[in-house]
Amino acid sequence: MMTATALPPSRYETRVDRVKKIVLDNTKLSEEKARELAVQMVHALDTVPEKMR
Repeated sequence: MMTATALPPSRYETRVDRVKKIVLDNTKLSEEKARELAVQMVHALDTVPEKMR
């Protein structure tokens, strides 16, 4: 019988979770909506050209 081993979260997931926590701490959004917003925010930050960061 094979047992499933949990992989550590990716750096992306860690960043999304960090942003989600900030959103949850500062809004009344649900967990689901906070995660959706966090994903959008991380994507936006990832697409900013390096020279502008």
